[in-house]
Amino acid sequence: MSIRIDGDKSGAVPDRVRRILRGPRPEKVPALVGAAVTLVALLDIAAAVFPRFRHSRMHSVAEVLPGTFGPFAAAFSLTVGVLLLLLAHGIKRRKRRAWRAAVVLLPVGAAAQYSYRHSWVGVLIALALLALLIVHRSEFAALPDPRSRWKAVANFVLTGVGSVGLGLLIVSSHPRTIVGNPGFGDRLTHVLYGLVGFEGPVDYARQASWTVGYSLGALGWVVALTTVYLAFRPEHPAARLTADDETRLRALLAKHGARDSLGHFALRHDKAAVFSPSGKAAVTYRVVSGVMLASGDPIGDVEAWPGAIERFMEEAKAHSWTPAVMGCSETGGEVWTRESGLDALELGDEAVVDVPDFSLSGRAMRNVRQMVKRIERGGYETRVRRVGDLSGEELDRIRRAAADWRGTETERGFSMALGRVGEPGDEDCFVATAHKADEEGAAPGPYGDIKAVLHFVPWGEDGMSLDLMRRDRAADPGMNELLIVASLTAAPGLGIKKVSLNFAMFRSALARGEKLGAGPVLRGWRGLLVFLSRWFQIESLYKFNAKFQPRWEPRFVVFRTTRDLPRIGFAAMQAEGFVTLGLPRPFARLTRGRAAKRGPQPCAHAPAPVPEVEPAA
Repeated sequence: MSIRIDGDKSGAVPDRVRRILRGPRPEKVPALVGAAVTLVALLDIAAAVFPRFRHSRMHSVAEVLPGTFGPFAAAFSLTVGVLLLLLAHGIKRRKRRAWRAAVVLLPVGAAAQYSYRHSWVGVLIALALLALLIVHRSEFAALPDPRSRWKAVANFVLTGVGSVGLGLLIVSSHPRTIVGNPGFGDRLTHVLYGLVGFEGPVDYARQASWTVGYSLGALGWVVALTTVYLAFRPEHPAARLTADDETRLRALLAKHGARDSLGHFALRHDKAAVFSPSGKAAVTYRVVSGVMLASGDPIGDVEAWPGAIERFMEEAKAHSWTPAVMGCSETGGEVWTRESGLDALELGDEAVVDVPDFSLSGRAMRNVRQMVKRIERGGYETRVRRVGDLSGEELDRIRRAAADWRGTETERGFSMALGRVGEPGDEDCFVATAHKADEEGAAPGPYGDIKAVLHFVPWGEDGMSLDLMRRDRAADPGMNELLIVASLTAAPGLGIKKVSLNFAMFRSALARGEKLGAGPVLRGWRGLLVFLSRWFQIESLYKFNAKFQPRWEPRFVVFRTTRDLPRIGFAAMQAEGFVTLGLPRPFARLTRGRAAKRGPQPCAHAPAPVPEVEPAA
């Protein structure tokens, strides 16, 4: 143990003792208190549910922790335990409302603990946690998350299911006092009755009936009160892209849009924007499951990127969101890591085709060349035009075709998808369509002779980036290859010199893992990616892009700590539409029907903004 002696002081205090007396570092207090509250909650619940727990050795620990007290000890302990458990996550996330609730709950618990146990130990522990919260109150300044319309419903379902499970444990934890031998159905009925304050079919001897009844009633009150609070709590507005933000972003893209192929996707309506103090740069983002998820590089002047990144990090800290960036370039990743202290990890590669170098000749393009020639002999023709050059009737057919040919009910895409076709302001986008006349005598289809659609967004003045690929499932295979070749062939006439295709996740691992001499670790990693490709099209997208002999531009994910990666990955899958959280399909259809009765929305052809699902506390 090291000793430090200060000048002429006769005493020497060990460094470890100094650290203990000084207390935890302020930034560690929320996690420390949150963990302590979680432990208190679990012990309170265990003490209430299991009668023998009070007589076990662990009861000596439970006695000195706040929560287990009062003449109705079981019911009160259960109530406090569940509330503390719901509160712990908000404390860890530095939420101001969670701090206020804890400051009220802890002294009440300490007073009741002393009145019931007459033990100063429990009071001191409760007051120690309270002192940490008060002294470090500046650490609990996070604003509430935007209120989700599904949060109250989710709370009712989850806490209701949990309460039924706890209720079954409570009903079954008094085997010596149960009259008769009630079956599972009677026990479940007793729990459901007890949650709403009625006596059920299970009878108990002595005082167990009161204990079970009060405990079940307390659980019912917890479910009801938390659901009502979440349904009617003060609303904090969700961040959305305003008309003024969109105007400013379009001005930045007009000057600096050539820097990043993902720049135009910042104009999605379900993203929000934070601007640098000078207004010369911006970062667009969306909040999903408590993750503040940006995509691509910041928009605007590179010299102003640090200011926009600083504003982004300040916004994340203000709400206690987890900051993350999906799909930034190498330059963007360097600026992000330097200015924010975050870390970066290569996520995959973007396929970029240089139009002057593209050709169908050569052995490498043989398969694509043969496929295109075969489809053309089948009577298909292609057209590549700007959206502004389309007639209103044809644009409407393309919109409906793109929506109806979508393979999933949920619109997918976030980092490399605009989510709309032909809105006002998007006249500089590009559309490639494949056409084939119907057989004579056949009734015309709802989309005319359109069989496939590709939509591109501008990438500066001389580039375009692929947005969506949709085709009629009854059309011949190879429609996407046909339209990509047609777009690359027509690009010089449109002033296009570079085209960004799909993003291939973990492309380098797939490519290196199949080469001769690849090690067992790399082969195993590639095997896992191939297995996951059954659901997420990892390998198929890589092979599809590779057909066109592109150059590969690495893309990165930027994150704070390694332990945040699972949460960021889940949020990214939600944002991209691979994971959907919400009500069952019949309720979702009912909700959409009510929305339709309210009249058209400002963005008629864009996907509706997805409600946030992160608990506010």
